[in-house]
Amino acid sequence: MSAVPPELSVVVPVHNESGNIVPLLGEIVAALRGRCAFEIVYVDDASGDDTLAVLTAAKAQFPELRVLRHRTQCGQSTALRNGIKAARGAWIATLDGDGQNDPADIPKLLAVRAESPPAIKLFAGWRVHRNDPGSKRWASKLANAVRARLLKDDTPDTGCGIKLMERAAFLDLPYFDHMHRYLPALMLRAGWQVKSVPVNHRPRGSGASKYNNLQRALVGIADLRGVAWLIRRSKRTTVDEL
Repeated sequence: MSAVPPELSVVVPVHNESGNIVPLLGEIVAALRGRCAFEIVYVDDASGDDTLAVLTAAKAQFPELRVLRHRTQCGQSTALRNGIKAARGAWIATLDGDGQNDPADIPKLLAVRAESPPAIKLFAGWRVHRNDPGSKRWASKLANAVRARLLKDDTPDTGCGIKLMERAAFLDLPYFDHMHRYLPALMLRAGWQVKSVPVNHRPRGSGASKYNNLQRALVGIADLRGVAWLIRRSKRTTVDEL
């Protein structure tokens, strides 16, 4: 590992995604090699298939790869947070491990960041054209509408896995399970700005989705109430050093 921290850390949480790992790694390095100094941090959330074995073997092919493993399954938000805590880059790009996010969009997010004011700490992917079943698209559309009305986060697609964010800003946010679905609202609560960027969305490479519409809805109701409470109870002020 180089003593010089990379400019960017790509964090990918996975659970039972062995068939998608090597293809996605190949796309990440194709998108970023020669553009910036980067590392890739995969977090295996206690997979029951051969995900860990595939990741371990892939380190010989992809020297940028680092592998973390949860001893017990904890979910996507915890995997993301642990990956970001371990990351060495000042900026973090996140991807879902199922291959539906396109790593070729990471340079696009970096280019938008270069032209944006420093107050924007989160560049959120926006899946304008989704490659999901109709039931999932409609459920997501309804959830986004309810969330936007309640939280006023002005973000059309909080569920998109590809994001670019400042590491320090993320680690300053309150942590709770499923927080990854509310990052725009939490960033706004912290006093930062958020920008949505249209990105590509692809069919799942292999494996199966880890959630169904009912599971998302039941969890989302409690989370929405909790995030709304956090927003109501927050206070911010400018601090002057004398």
